[in-house]
Amino acid sequence: MCLLERSRPMTSVPWSTHAVELRPDSVTKRFRRESRGACEREWRALTLLAAHAPGLAPVPLSAGLAAAELVVVMSRLPGEALRGKPLGDQQLRALAAAASELYTAVPAEVLAEVPPRPGRQYQLVARISAWAPQARPHVGRAVAAAMDRGLDWLARSGMDGADRPDVPVVFGPGDGNLANYLWDGSRVRVVDFEDSGLSDRPFELAEITEHVAAWVGPPLDAEAFLGLFDLTAAERVRLTECRRLLALVWLFLLSFDDPRNPRNPPGTAERQAARLSALLT
Repeated sequence: MCLLERSRPMTSVPWSTHAVELRPDSVTKRFRRESRGACEREWRALTLLAAHAPGLAPVPLSAGLAAAELVVVMSRLPGEALRGKPLGDQQLRALAAAASELYTAVPAEVLAEVPPRPGRQYQLVARISAWAPQARPHVGRAVAAAMDRGLDWLARSGMDGADRPDVPVVFGPGDGNLANYLWDGSRVRVVDFEDSGLSDRPFELAEITEHVAAWVGPPLDAEAFLGLFDLTAAERVRLTECRRLLALVWLFLLSFDDPRNPRNPPGTAERQAARLSALLT
């Protein structure tokens, strides 16, 4: 799910775009009527990857994109989600291999017809600007100090404009949750493409390393993981920018956790404040 929709500030009701029905050999996603775009992106991604990276993602079986009920049916992949599990060198390399295959799978002439993914940098910057007046008066000192540092950096970053033209575009899954990466004992496969689209490697890699799933529980070794990618100088600069931006987004999201019905362990927002501060150093 896109960071723009991952949390509704000041509410304890989680937002979901779809319901999932699991069967032994298939998965059915039933999307809300207002989530037609997510349904279409899911189907587009599955069909593109079936054609250009067979075996990496579920096989698309059927879809109802124009029906009253929006449905995508796909094959069910083997394996266990990487979220919440310690990742050894073999799993880390398999995760990087799956991500690299995903980013490079779609040929340039086909990728040119793929719309940009939702939750792009300027959209996240706009959302942060809307969140700041709500969150800032209600957080503790450590979280507030990190928010202030992040907002100061953001004001100077230039990230409220277009993406960097010197960074190549790729096909991006749009969600860095390690729950979407399945390990079958020998390779990693990928699921959940409702926010997929045109993106770039630094943004998508930052989606993985800065997602709360990468460090609540057994932490992903972010530096070891990122070291498995041969990034250009421009991509390395952008990766730093994107990690800071997404860490700041997560700080706001975690600050909105309802203390009466928390979705994360106590102190998660404070730990995120420390993570953001380290990235800003």
